[in-house]
Amino acid sequence: MVVFGETGETETGYLMVNDLKLFSGSSNWPLSEKIAARLGKPVSNCTLKRFSDGEIFFQIDENIRGMDVFIIQSTNTPASNLMELFIMVDACRRASARRITAVIPYYGYARQDRKDQPRVAIAAKLVANLITNAGVDRVVLMDLHASQIQGFFDCPSDHLYSSKVFNAYLRKLNFKNGVAVSPDVGSVKLVRAFAKALNFSLSIVDKRRPDINQAEVMNIIGEVDGRDVVIRDDLVDTAGTLTKAAVALKAKGANRIVAACTHAVLSGEAIKRIDDSPIEKIYVSDTIFQKPENLSPKVEVLTVSEIFAEAINKIHEEKSLSSLFE
Repeated sequence: MVVFGETGETETGYLMVNDLKLFSGSSNWPLSEKIAARLGKPVSNCTLKRFSDGEIFFQIDENIRGMDVFIIQSTNTPASNLMELFIMVDACRRASARRITAVIPYYGYARQDRKDQPRVAIAAKLVANLITNAGVDRVVLMDLHASQIQGFFDCPSDHLYSSKVFNAYLRKLNFKNGVAVSPDVGSVKLVRAFAKALNFSLSIVDKRRPDINQAEVMNIIGEVDGRDVVIRDDLVDTAGTLTKAAVALKAKGANRIVAACTHAVLSGEAIKRIDDSPIEKIYVSDTIFQKPENLSPKVEVLTVSEIFAEAINKIHEEKSLSSLFE
């Protein structure tokens, strides 16, 4: 745990500047509290509410002039989470914060990172532009759907990885003859690193998408017969890709099947599909808040608060983050 000096007046009566201030949007308050606890800092006082028509009101309830401000806000749906972030950044900028860092555990619209069809938007770049133009000086992200999104921001950006948490936890489960499976070609880099860390072999699911949120498994590349399988991915949304991959792997003779997905979007019939699938357990992080009562007994949540707390600490103290990328 890292403890910073408390904000307040010194013996000479002057306000301490360049102190760290944490603010949280409403998208993931529990994660913000965990990060704050690890830093030994409270979440700063503010008023965040909505008018009867849904319009967002945000007011900072303490002095942040000259302070190093970190705003924690995931940008998953609804779109008001993004608007909340813009308004909070603007308020901090107008309150004369020295530096504003947007800590975005889950970066929404990341799947729209390229023009792969005629006449479509590159929404990941659009959102990056909006966040930067709102007045952010730096962004902190985790397990982007595509690494090149880091370059969409016209400000310094840090791309953190959840692997430290997932690898340490899954290593304790004593898989026999383990295989790390990539549910699609796009996740191969993430899964290859995971396989190397746990000394697993590598397998890839060859799939195609006939439409949005639809996937068809074509082939399984690699040997899975009689082996324990871990499907590793950056996110699980409708769980269509994940569960179809699990069924195909089981048909190929896979023994134990678990999954590890960083961002638990879990929309539509995701929970039902997971419950009906041969997946024994799915491990997700708390980058997106999900009410425990809405989750399946098969879903286990691991916290990534330690990684974010360490990153915030290093950024505030102007130290290198290289150790977090290893």
